[in-house]
Amino acid sequence: MAWSSSQQPLGSPFGPDATADEVLAGVDLRGRFVIVTGGHQGIGFEATRALAGAGAEVLVGARSPERAAGKVAGIAGVEVDQLDLVDPASVDAFVGRRLAAGRPVDVLVNCAAVAAPAERTIDAYGHEIQFATSHLGPFRLTLGLRPLLRAAHGARVVNVSSGAQRMGTIRWDDPDFTEGYSPGAAYAQAKRANVLFAVELDRRWADEGIRGYAPHPGVVIGTNLNNRPEDREAYREQGLLDEEGRPVIDPGAGKKTPAQGAATVVFAAASPLLDGIGGVYLKDSEVSVVDGEDRPLTADSIPADAHPDSVDPEAARRLWELTEKTLGL
Repeated sequence: MAWSSSQQPLGSPFGPDATADEVLAGVDLRGRFVIVTGGHQGIGFEATRALAGAGAEVLVGARSPERAAGKVAGIAGVEVDQLDLVDPASVDAFVGRRLAAGRPVDVLVNCAAVAAPAERTIDAYGHEIQFATSHLGPFRLTLGLRPLLRAAHGARVVNVSSGAQRMGTIRWDDPDFTEGYSPGAAYAQAKRANVLFAVELDRRWADEGIRGYAPHPGVVIGTNLNNRPEDREAYREQGLLDEEGRPVIDPGAGKKTPAQGAATVVFAAASPLLDGIGGVYLKDSEVSVVDGEDRPLTADSIPADAHPDSVDPEAARRLWELTEKTLGL
């Protein structure tokens, strides 16, 4: 198996405890237009805030524009538009409004996600909800915005992934888990798909000036995706919450605040250190090493380096073709 020669550390000055603001210090994004899906909550909100703080104009795509507008109120340069990633009509309408406006898109951050349901949940088209929200919808959105990304003459597409990509397997014959559903397996499949999508997008579109990235934010407890009461005992067992139920912050072990989690996302979106590099999985504001060893998850260790299968170009091509067929594109 081969993967991109760029998938190796480049010597980033930022460590695991860096925040989004620190990563963007000295980066001037004035005149840049950024779209962040789910940019009104959790890691997405911190990315939105930091990117706007560096001068970018940010458009947040959200299922509930009214709710999202309340969350980002007061942040200069941020607007909100309706976008439901599991509804193709909503995605196409969002794309249509952007194409009509005609403004080039410098950065697209595919950040929106959904909490893993205990029971198999599907969208209106029969697709498993995590795969639909984290991969199928963003794929449709990204392809629709391609003319505006191309027009930016140096655009970036950022698919927010997770260290769970190491455990993910693309169920080529049953990605919708019609049999053998597991919340964790479905989540890991979606996160591996985020990386493979970035790898193949970069191969196909780099010549058009569009580069792809898949950052791992770290484990951030307290967002809407992982703050359900029924999950908290498991988080204690995993060393993610202390006995009082407070998040354990240990960036070196991958346990981060939202601001620290957003650091690698904005690193992918805007750091000049990545100029000329694409199709890579990122961790701790750095290009990750590739590690195929079987490393167990413990309370003190959360393996999150790129797995060889997550950056496999053949699997990336296969997923792209499967996704096009699934969506009828």
